[in-house]
Amino acid sequence: MDKPYVIGMDIGGTNTVFGIVDARGNVLSKSAVKTSKHQDINLYIDEIYKELSVLIEKAGGISKIKGIGVGAPNGNHYTGNIEYAPNLQWRGVIPLSKLMSDKFGVPTVITNDANAAAIGEMTYGAARGMKNFIMITLGTGVGSGIVIDGKLVYGHDGFAGELGHTCSIRNGRLCGCGRHGCLEAYASANGVARTAKEILQNQNVDSLLRNTPIESITSKDVHYAALQGDKIALEIFEFTGKILGEAMADFVAFSAPEAVILFGGLTKAGDYIMKPIVNHLEKNLLQIWQGKIKVLFSGLKESDAAVLGSSALAWEI
Repeated sequence: MDKPYVIGMDIGGTNTVFGIVDARGNVLSKSAVKTSKHQDINLYIDEIYKELSVLIEKAGGISKIKGIGVGAPNGNHYTGNIEYAPNLQWRGVIPLSKLMSDKFGVPTVITNDANAAAIGEMTYGAARGMKNFIMITLGTGVGSGIVIDGKLVYGHDGFAGELGHTCSIRNGRLCGCGRHGCLEAYASANGVARTAKEILQNQNVDSLLRNTPIESITSKDVHYAALQGDKIALEIFEFTGKILGEAMADFVAFSAPEAVILFGGLTKAGDYIMKPIVNHLEKNLLQIWQGKIKVLFSGLKESDAAVLGSSALAWEI
């Protein structure tokens, strides 16, 4: 193989992680920079170039690199732009693919971070060999990537698959997007913390969670309390799993996937989140799908997942 490596780059609101990946999904080297350090996108690209060039030289030079894959908030696969990303400091439309390609001299492809996770899962992880599946990322927010007949669904404008912003509870909680009742407001790590705070503020109940200041409670605190058998923590995961399982039953109805794959920090809760999800999914599926839909945790190594997901895009160049 003349060009045996690709570069994967994941842009988050705080950090940007990047690395060199081979065709077997081995991350040969990786590094990171602070996304939030530079208000000027060109200075950001300059720092990426400086840091990534060191890794490229160790891999044998730019001639060994097939391309660069980028996962980013509001990354548009069609245009190569980051468009109006709410959690990045660069406003408006950023022609990131062009900026990267011009700087490095190799083709660059971009998509949103959840789509990148789906492609990574299909290339290296739990979805290998699958043609139809839904990827749901459960982190600070809820993202998703939908694969049908082996192809990621981008839709007319490149932004298809915002399942985290489907409505779970009409006129429910305010979501960060400005709408009310979105799945993300309930089934994300932040959503779990909000559920905990609501229960503790509105109910006179004993819980280990009361050992933490209410305003500081996180999903990690809820998981820790659940491990101790805390009744309220277990109820929080039951409620979260119910919301997510019901939503997944709706998602199954429009794409009939072989599996729904869950990825992200909230999956560390293991069976505390998985069991109620599967229970409420099965309760709400049409009979034709009952017992057919696998629910799996990601097969990607957590420490490499961001780089692997975005790198998988570059093999398609």
